[in-house]
Amino acid sequence: MNVALPAAPLEAPMMSGFVRAIDDVNWLADKSPGFVWRLPPQDGPVTFGPLGDDRVIVTLSVWTDFGALQQYVYRTGHALFMQRRTRWFLPVGGFTTAMWWIADGERPSVEDGLGRLGHLRLHGPTPNAFSLRRQFDPEGAAERR
Repeated sequence: MNVALPAAPLEAPMMSGFVRAIDDVNWLADKSPGFVWRLPPQDGPVTFGPLGDDRVIVTLSVWTDFGALQQYVYRTGHALFMQRRTRWFLPVGGFTTAMWWIADGERPSVEDGLGRLGHLRLHGPTPNAFSLRRQFDPEGAAERR
């Protein structure tokens, strides 16, 4: 689960690079080793009012393991997208990404993700919800770096 607050409405010229890249970034994910599922696309990114702002964009995906996600996020064309994120998104206080383990075949809902993100923001990284910097294995043990 990841949430982001756009710097302008998605229709604004300054957001065009982000909007144009969505399909390519999703295609990269779909073709990446370890990718399992993502929130089905609509007519653009999912936006609604979690965190008290109806401009918030939500992404939700399932990966086989953290290494596969990390490879996609930081070592594919998605990395360029990440480098440009400050052009398109405003800083949001607290955690914006939450991760957790699920059973094979399970597909989390946006509500599940927001609950986990809320837990992470309230309690910090735990086996229930953890961050990119501090993960837990499926048995709940803290991963060592």
